[in-house]
Amino acid sequence: MRRLTALQPEQAPARSREILTEIVERRGSAGEMISTMAHSPALLEGYLAFSRAMKRVKIPRPLAEKISLAVQEWTGCAMCRQAHERAALEAGLSEQDVKLARQGVSTDARETALIGVAVRVLAEPASFTDEDVAVLRAHGWSDRIIAEVVGLVTLNLLTGAFNLLTGIEPQAATPAT
Repeated sequence: MRRLTALQPEQAPARSREILTEIVERRGSAGEMISTMAHSPALLEGYLAFSRAMKRVKIPRPLAEKISLAVQEWTGCAMCRQAHERAALEAGLSEQDVKLARQGVSTDARETALIGVAVRVLAEPASFTDEDVAVLRAHGWSDRIIAEVVGLVTLNLLTGAFNLLTGIEPQAATPAT
């Protein structure tokens, strides 16, 4: 059930109106989440800037999608899970890769180590030790990648929590006639 409504540009606060108008002119629409975030110009602007910045991570896209799937499985955002499943398949992952990622694992031990840390960043960030970072380094992960995992998890938490709080859910499939 929707708890906050998506806004049209003319309904939004001034700064959000500018941002939404620009997005609609460039892409044709802003989407449910962004249009709903428009209630808060600070949130909308911050999300868009953070999202753009996180597109420059060095984590390979297929692995980033695996991490996102594991995190969204944990948070329970169906809308985000659906979007990341689609993105994962577009990035070349198999259905089996997607299934494993949703369980927080991969067929690659290096990836499983990083995905596991990502889930812990979300679920139990106070649990990390020096040994945890040493294990990631032993798997060949750079400090940059280790740092970027926190950003990727944070972006997923932001979108998932926002969608869950506001009641944004995937559209029900319409039966074929």
